[in-house]
Amino acid sequence: MSDLRELPSVDQLLQTRTAAELVAGYGRGLTLRAIRETLAQVRIEFQAGGTIPQGTLLLERVRMRLESWLAPTLMAVINATGVVLHTNLGRAPLSREAVRAVQVVGGGYSTLEFDLPKGSRGSRSVHAEALLKLLTGAEAALVVNNNAAAVLLALSALAKGKRVVIARNQLVEIGGGFRVPDVMRQSGAKLVEVGTTNRVHLRDYEDALDGQPAAVVMRAHSSNFRIIGFTSEPEFKDIVQTAHGRGAVVLDDLGSGTFLDTARFGLAHEPTIQEAMEAGADLICFSGDKLLGGPQAGIVVGKAELVAKIKKHPLARAVRADKLCLSALSATLTHYLRDEAEREIPVWQMIGYTPEALRARALRWVEETGHGEVLSGESTVGGGSLPEETLPTYLYALAVRQPGKFLARLRKTNPPIIARIQEDRVVFDPRTVLPDQEGAFLVGLKNVLNEFKSQLNHDRSAT
Repeated sequence: MSDLRELPSVDQLLQTRTAAELVAGYGRGLTLRAIRETLAQVRIEFQAGGTIPQGTLLLERVRMRLESWLAPTLMAVINATGVVLHTNLGRAPLSREAVRAVQVVGGGYSTLEFDLPKGSRGSRSVHAEALLKLLTGAEAALVVNNNAAAVLLALSALAKGKRVVIARNQLVEIGGGFRVPDVMRQSGAKLVEVGTTNRVHLRDYEDALDGQPAAVVMRAHSSNFRIIGFTSEPEFKDIVQTAHGRGAVVLDDLGSGTFLDTARFGLAHEPTIQEAMEAGADLICFSGDKLLGGPQAGIVVGKAELVAKIKKHPLARAVRADKLCLSALSATLTHYLRDEAEREIPVWQMIGYTPEALRARALRWVEETGHGEVLSGESTVGGGSLPEETLPTYLYALAVRQPGKFLARLRKTNPPIIARIQEDRVVFDPRTVLPDQEGAFLVGLKNVLNEFKSQLNHDRSAT
């Protein structure tokens, strides 16, 4: 064909059996839009010297356009990177109980804001609050949509137009451009920096608080960096005592937040929520989807009077948690109350794997695929937690001539497999491949290996 008059009209294409199938599968409105856009694209291509495709080819292009529009962009993947709390891959996987809770609550109506005994309107804050109070011993608690919102809300409610004292080495920027100084300014608080980048003394706090009153003394978690060398900072309990002696509220932004001692797993000690409570912090903010192992959430626990002020602030409604978050978080907190977190929460299962168990799993992959070798390596916690800390692991490694292309092909499997390159090898860390995904992982990997047989370099013996 060489004339645009030969191009079928929208109505002509709609009369075909294929178009009827598309309408049945995608709806008339969306199919009509796809046909029009496809025809417009063909006209542009024709004017640039292209040809007009036959009707069947035109409708195949319509189908492809519809599929691309509706293809999910948020989907499950297999994380073989060895980063337990991989921010780009959704951080903490939920426990089976948490997933079940989301399905039950999300699949129908719920008591989100309904008081069953009274038969009248209730409060959504009660669902997780009771569990958090049991778990931490705090007088009150509040759940919002993430920890940045928790900190912003707390400062907005308690320190607008007032001084907030914080050590200079805690004015951090974390992923996504989140900066502690910017959040403090957004809340309306007046930032008062104390100490230097590497050394902070108790007298720095005393000098800042003695000069004029401050509403809040804040400690912010260093997140994904660490200062080493000639450094010093006072004990948190001494900071709390100094602040309380001068009438200031202490807000502890723990960032990740953990109920379990990370040192037990061969990692550096991460300040725990219990330790912050024992030190006397008035308010503690931490995340739900990091070391806690639950859904994305910002959690505030502390003094009832202060939490009540936060709940009443207008911003609280804008950042409140939804029913899916609250159901998953409640199930996750219950694991801690039952002393089963290490057994039931995937984050702690992964952190707790022994090198021997990981080596056995990697060796099984070599046997299953008939390719590769096992190398010693390191996993990381990730998610802004425990910077520079690693866990010993064993990696399943493949020597491929074009590792970048191999990774790209892995990302096209169903589900996509996300791995990494180390010393020119494609490596897979069994620590973060969930047990119920292992079957799909091996199927996808074998399919890609078959396609890349000619590019596989000679594998060394498994260690």
